[in-house]
Amino acid sequence: MLKFLITTSALLGIATASLPAQAQTVCNTRAKLVTLLTEEYGEVSNGVGVQNASQLIELWSSKKSGSWTIIASRADGISCVLATGRNWANNPAYATAFDENVKY
Repeated sequence: MLKFLITTSALLGIATASLPAQAQTVCNTRAKLVTLLTEEYGEVSNGVGVQNASQLIELWSSKKSGSWTIIASRADGISCVLATGRNWANNPAYATAFDENVKY
């Protein structure tokens, strides 16, 4: 039984050590991240919301390529990528319907 537990623990350790680096957060100055989003991906800012007193959440997307990025921008000038994806589509009708149906 002890040999089984040791073997299982070793295999689990090896499996988790080889996870892809995609789980790492990408952070840089907001200025550099904005330059990357606009020049490399053709994305523009589509919205911003205050998360707390020292952090904003921003949505950037490209109408041409459909790529999108969500970043958190801190008061110290550092921004971090929270999520990225493809096939973004703005849907003003959905936003309007949501606002009309949610009681604030």
